[in-house]
Amino acid sequence: MDADVTDSPPPAPDHRAEDEPRPDTPTPPEPAGPTEAAPTEAGPTEADAPGEQPDATTTTTATAEGAPDGSNTPRHWLRWTALGVSFLVLAAAGTGWWFYKKLDNNIRTDTTAAAELERYEKERPPPGADNAQNLLLIGSDSRAGNNSRYGRDDGGSQRSDTTILLHLAADRKSATAVSLPRDLMADVPDCLKQDGTRTKARFAQFNEAFEVGGAACTIRTVEKLTGIRVDHHMVVDFSGFKDMVDAVDGVEVCLKQPVDDRQAHLKLPAGRQTLHGEQALGFVRARHGFGDGSDTERMDRQQQFLGSLVRKVQSNGVLLNPTRLYPVLDAMTKSLTTDPGLNSLKDLYDLVRGMRGIPTDKVQFLTVPRRPYTYDSNRDELVQPAARVLFQQLRDDRPLQVAPAGSTETDKGDGNARTGTPEGADGSASDDKPDDPVSPSPAPTYPGSNAAVGMCG
Repeated sequence: MDADVTDSPPPAPDHRAEDEPRPDTPTPPEPAGPTEAAPTEAGPTEADAPGEQPDATTTTTATAEGAPDGSNTPRHWLRWTALGVSFLVLAAAGTGWWFYKKLDNNIRTDTTAAAELERYEKERPPPGADNAQNLLLIGSDSRAGNNSRYGRDDGGSQRSDTTILLHLAADRKSATAVSLPRDLMADVPDCLKQDGTRTKARFAQFNEAFEVGGAACTIRTVEKLTGIRVDHHMVVDFSGFKDMVDAVDGVEVCLKQPVDDRQAHLKLPAGRQTLHGEQALGFVRARHGFGDGSDTERMDRQQQFLGSLVRKVQSNGVLLNPTRLYPVLDAMTKSLTTDPGLNSLKDLYDLVRGMRGIPTDKVQFLTVPRRPYTYDSNRDELVQPAARVLFQQLRDDRPLQVAPAGSTETDKGDGNARTGTPEGADGSASDDKPDDPVSPSPAPTYPGSNAAVGMCG
């Protein structure tokens, strides 16, 4: 009887250390019997779990590396995927930083103007309405360097054929660009010249200020003329303008008659067409090939072209497409010289971001009311009181309107706005507040255009 009981010897005791790993494939369970070994202190094995019996054809235990067969393939690929993603993120960040620094370094800073304006701080107008901003945009007509092809270089002198006072409303719901004629007669203060000497104050042609004293002299002349404090200024040169037009793939214009202006190097057929760099520059500079050849007509044409350019830049095809936006930013920053308050890409971005939501029909263009100068018909003088009303509206950040040329009273030379001359038209401030419910001043209307109306209708 005893032999029958001991036919199957009891299993040998497990002498492995507690921390020794178990085999990858579990041992099949021993047949049940009275001599079956008791569970160890480690607890019951997986084979002892009720209702579950291991399949001898499959593996039930994964290795520490995560693969059933003991290989490290899954974690290996996870590790390399993570490294690859990290590399791409760092590369993208590095590339973005490189582009940012490149654009940022393109911008030139006019520290001389800042120092000159600081010297005359007590003479300058007080700041305007909170959060409203006035920027002076100056188109440099310098013949120095690459611009010598456009005319004679007389010692690298600079001229200002285009000067625009841009007012951004405090609520950023409108922008008004006022062109100042280069032939306008104005009081030019004493200014610092490039050679360190100073000029004497005089009554002279407006664009002489930029030629003799640069941006600082122009700013002081504008502030004296308008009573509006200039918060920032930008100087844009010829090359930069061409590159910006090319970066947006040209700007569309419509011509009623063909144009042939040899001085502006411009020859265009009549009709609808898209102008690029050189042609666009000639188009905004030309005088003799259009109409009566006056500077007035040229300013109107510049405003219409800028309106079309603004509309093109605001389109989704540019702002939402990095491959098209970067060339625009690169061209713009390369062409700019600014004051220290706008000499970084972040400053310019903040400025543009504030203008991004302005509807195109609220981006208005007009020319300061003027007429031929009494003593020289080739020069201009301000029309009063219309000019004073305009400057007062901008100083107070009050609204104004523009209408096509010929539809306002100011076109007829009597100096009144189409809606009538509001209180304060004599240059004094009105006692009525903008929100006075009893007698609000009507918004004056001036001949001009907006960015929603293109040259082709």
